[in-house]
Amino acid sequence: MRTDLTPDEMGAGPFYKLLTSVVVPRPIAWVSTRSADGVDNLAPHSFFTVSCVDPPMIQFTSVGKKDSLRNATATGEFVVCLANESMFEKINATATDFPSEISEFTEVGLTAEKSATVTPSRVLESPVALECRLHSAIELGNSTVVIGRVTHAAIDSDVFVTDSHDNTLPDVRKLAPLARLGKNEWSRMGEIVEISRIGYDRWPGHFEKE
Repeated sequence: MRTDLTPDEMGAGPFYKLLTSVVVPRPIAWVSTRSADGVDNLAPHSFFTVSCVDPPMIQFTSVGKKDSLRNATATGEFVVCLANESMFEKINATATDFPSEISEFTEVGLTAEKSATVTPSRVLESPVALECRLHSAIELGNSTVVIGRVTHAAIDSDVFVTDSHDNTLPDVRKLAPLARLGKNEWSRMGEIVEISRIGYDRWPGHFEKE
């Protein structure tokens, strides 16, 4: 038996809470921007993913008109830093609704590191920073999807691991990313499982229904 729910009957707010409880886990973009007046801003956004492979693009969604959106569209630049486990409480603190003239870097006690290709600062305490130039901002109802072309990646050297296939890439265990769930829930990395994609030339036949 299933419970049937519709956005029109529930209303936008309750259905939003429902969506964020079932679209889980969600990676977190820790978005750094700088206002036209030169104030650094930093905020977490849990609607975040890769948009395009070539050229490399990533996206985050601003629900409402937040400082991250205003600054990114005004200056055409932003940085996405990885929200890592050791920064859990400080990441949450940067979600505080500070006035736009106050920098979260200063209030939360984070180190602003100079970026290589854009003006907004990187978070020194984060192991990954993806510098972006604005590609487009797509308005969808009360939200805006912000898409940026990645111009530079700065990654801590000690998170790289060479695997059995001679691929040297950041290891998720060393990155220790956080994810958002529903309500006020967050998650850390749990059990990691691996499985190879099945090529058609190796297709075993139909799986049996359990």
